[in-house]
Parts: sequence; structure tokens; C-alpha cells
Amino acid sequence: MITSLLIGIFLLSLLVVTALAIVRASDLFSAVMLSGIYSLLMALNFFLLDAADVALTEAAVGAGVATVLQLAALRMAPATEARHRRARGLAVAVVVVSTLLMIYASFGQPTLGDPQAPPQQHVAPWYIEKTPELVDIPNIVSAVLASFRGYDTLGEVFVVLTAGIGVMFLLGGGRGKPFRGLDSQGEDGLQEHLILKVVARILIPFILLFGFFIQFHGEYSPGGGFQAGALLVAGLILYALIRGERRALAVIPPRVLLWLSAGGAFLYGSVGVAGMLLGGEFLNYSVLASDSIAGQHLGILVIELGVGMTVTGVLLSIFHAFAARD
Repeated sequence: MITSLLIGIFLLSLLVVTALAIVRASDLFSAVMLSGIYSLLMALNFFLLDAADVALTEAAVGAGVATVLQLAALRMAPATEARHRRARGLAVAVVVVSTLLMIYASFGQPTLGDPQAPPQQHVAPWYIEKTPELVDIPNIVSAVLASFRGYDTLGEVFVVLTAGIGVMFLLGGGRGKPFRGLDSQGEDGLQEHLILKVVARILIPFILLFGFFIQFHGEYSPGGGFQAGALLVAGLILYALIRGERRALAVIPPRVLLWLSAGGAFLYGSVGVAGMLLGGEFLNYSVLASDSIAGQHLGILVIELGVGMTVTGVLLSIFHAFAARD
């Protein structure tokens, strides 16, 4: 317990130091790298709090996708930050007051691991008790997100899809053609950088393999469609940065990306409709097979696939649309 506390204090201290370094950095490349380090430190903190699924998501999205997107943005930005005006007193006051309010609110939270905390007295015991009986998978988090709270996850998928559509129209100038500028750029990527090229060839296959592993293994260990989609996107964006946009789009063309984005949400919703046609409730997977447990496993597998498809299609579409801008 004391060891975990000391490690937690050490990681939180590193977070503060890294955040200050990001603010103080004038070199944009250094700021991006520090942002990736900050996300990795956050992932370690989540893992220390036994939130392995959240830690995996933070590492995949924060340190993976966000970092490579920012690196791609650096191609259209100067190397250093523009000189800024001195901080105004009102802005500093807002930051200080917000920080004090957050610290004050933290005192009202239950102690970490307190068995008398409200969630521990209400929903958590029910999930722990009923998951082996109704779903029978080791990862209770996947059971909660994919089965017990399937409506919430379906809503999140459509939020991702809707956000992707909005960003695509913004990047496409409102004409719905976000990839129109790729014909004139992105031919060779960063192939002239030998070290980057060699390291990418080593890392990309393992990134993609790990992405597929957590996609289809989320029932038994931390993972699922959101984390898998983010990891696959990180690997494919890295491939695009090294090999060039045209080669990356030859692997997964724009039309396929759009079908992935919409098809994943459609697949998720179709599972719910199938349950209704078989005499059950919407997103009740128990009726999908003769055995209710087998039906739960099948439903979770299919809807997680839909989540992974939508996340992969939306994030990759946004990246390629962003890279196509002048």
C-alpha cells in the first residue's frame, strides 16, 4: 500500500513537471513529444488505480493517435511557437480559481478503495454478482459497457460517427470532398529518414497485431473496440507518415473508410434489431443463440467489432482529410 502510494505521488509529480514543460516549450516538436509523455504518465496512473481499460484507452488515443496527428500538423506549422503576449491578470485569476475549486471538490470524494462509497453499495456489487451468471466473461468492464449498458455504448458510437461527419465537412470546405487534395502531395512520406523507416517497419506489424488482439480478446482482458480502433489507427497513421498518403490510401481507400465508419454503427444497431426480431429486447443478446450465455458472447463480439470499425474509419478519415488540406 505504501509502495503504491509513493509510486502514485512520484507519477503525479512527473505529470506536473511535464505539464509545466509543455507550457514553457517554444519548440513545437518538443511540445508534441512531451504531450505524448504526459499521456503515457496518465495511463500509468490509471493502471495504478486498477483502471486497466481506461489506461489502455489513454495510451492508445493520447500517446498514440493524438501524437501522430500533432506530428502531421507540424508539417503545416512553423518549427517554433509564435511570440505571445504576457498573460493577462484575468486569465491567471480564472486558472487559479478553477484550480482551487477542483482541489476543494476533491475533498468530498470517497477515499480510494472505500467499501462504503455509494457506487460500492449500489451497482458495483450487482455487476460483480450477476456478470458470471448472466454474461459469464472474466472482464466485468466489457460486460458492463457492451451488455448491461449497451445503450450507452451505442450512443457513444453514434457520437463518434456524428463528430466524424462534422469534422469531415469542415475539412472538406462544406463540399463533402475532404480527400480532394491528396493527388498533389504525400507521395514519399518520410522515407528519406532511415531510422524512422526502419523503426516503423519493426513497430507497425506489432501495433496492428496488438490492436487485433485486444479487439477480439476484450472479453477476457482489458480492451475492446474503442481501444483496438485507436491502436489500429495509430499504426496506419504511422505507416502513412513514413510511406506517404497515396500508399496508405491504397491499403484502405477513402470509400472503404466511409463504409467502415457508417458500417460499424449500422452493425451495432443491427444486433439490437436482430434481438427484437428473435423475441427479445433491443440489445438483449441472450436470444441470439439457443444458450443465453452463448448469445451474450456472440452479441458482445459483434458489437465490439462494430465499435472498432467505426472508430477506425472515423479517425483515419479525419487524418487523411486533414493531411489533404493545402
